[in-house]
Amino acid sequence: MSNKNDFPSESRSLAFRKKIHEIIFGADTPLGALFDISLLIAIVASVVITCLATVPDYKNKAWIENASWFFTALFTVEYLLRIYCVQKPKNYIFSFWGIIDLLSVLPDYFLILVGSNTRAFSVIRSLRLLRVFRIFKLGWFQSEADDLGGAIFRARAKIIVFLTVVMIIVTVTGTLMYEIESFYLTKKKESANGTIVKVNESDFESIPEGIYWAIVTMTTVGFGDTVPKSPPGKFLSAVLILLGYSLIIVPTGFVSAEILESRRKPISTRSCSTCISEGHDADAKYCKYCSEEL
Repeated sequence: MSNKNDFPSESRSLAFRKKIHEIIFGADTPLGALFDISLLIAIVASVVITCLATVPDYKNKAWIENASWFFTALFTVEYLLRIYCVQKPKNYIFSFWGIIDLLSVLPDYFLILVGSNTRAFSVIRSLRLLRVFRIFKLGWFQSEADDLGGAIFRARAKIIVFLTVVMIIVTVTGTLMYEIESFYLTKKKESANGTIVKVNESDFESIPEGIYWAIVTMTTVGFGDTVPKSPPGKFLSAVLILLGYSLIIVPTGFVSAEILESRRKPISTRSCSTCISEGHDADAKYCKYCSEEL
């Protein structure tokens, strides 16, 4: 049976967890804003240290090593506090930000376990800088990002169809270019022993090589490492380049149409302590995703 004296300590513990959650996950309070701004500064500093660690003049410097471990320890404590202060840690751990926060501290620990230099991957911490939108109350940036993500998701069927058509085009044109170049640039030559052999002098040694050329040509990248040499091949290349220019605007139209249908809503930086969801209305009292009180 529980002692009645335990309840005050439990309530104090719960109040402490709520206070930690308010500071870490919210930017509406002075302490929350100070914490997030300090965190951003630490993230930028850690990314700079990670970059300097790969510069020959700074490699194996003791202060670089110490600074790297300091930031790793700092972000580890922060990650554990985030798990501690939420009601359902599993929701945070497997959320997008939870995974990013975990990946930002793993490289240095892998360095101990496997002995390989994985520290360069600590630059993944830079993804956490995206929190700047909510920290400086640039809610409309986050709203625009949500609108764009939602528009892309709603237009996914059209985009899949578009990409399928593009894949068919590059496969057909890549194969056609391989056949054209092989036909025009395959010549008969006499070998050293007097036999006649066929030599393909084109850059297209296989159909996958032709498909690769079609992709970089249609996307107007044009690396130039594989180019057609025959007149029909050059003509086909010109057609594919013009087709690529005309197709670039197609997915943009899909997404733009979906964005126009969405409405901009004012959002708050508050985070639900149960499901870790953000994007609530400014006057919301309950989470619109799990119905828990905010």
